[in-house]
Amino acid sequence: MSEFVQNIRLWFAPEQVRDEGDTPDYRFSLANERTFLAWLRTALALIGGGFAVDQFLPDLRWAWRVGLALVLLGAGVLCSLRAVNHWVRCERAIRRGEDLPASRFPALLSLVVAVVAVAMVVVVLAGWAG
Repeated sequence: MSEFVQNIRLWFAPEQVRDEGDTPDYRFSLANERTFLAWLRTALALIGGGFAVDQFLPDLRWAWRVGLALVLLGAGVLCSLRAVNHWVRCERAIRRGEDLPASRFPALLSLVVAVVAVAMVVVVLAGWAG
């Protein structure tokens, strides 16, 4: 079974992660959990931003409003899924005594948020209305 599929199975049975390696210092597991929760807060903020763009910018041209809202909502969905996957990968690495897994996702998420922010600046400065 591939590691990705095994990780997804651990999303729904996190107690099985205890079968991996040795029990770490609880501070490491709790720090991993706090990071997971920070990712979830980020996901909720992105989802809230997507709804805010759609609901509070009714004068914005429909394509812009829906496009920006969908990008933010999609980023929120990806961020929440990535949060749980990253938590499992890190917990397994901690228990095995391995290096923590590297991830390009924070850079990708930063770029998406920056592009949306630049688009919003352009929309506000240009005053594009529907």
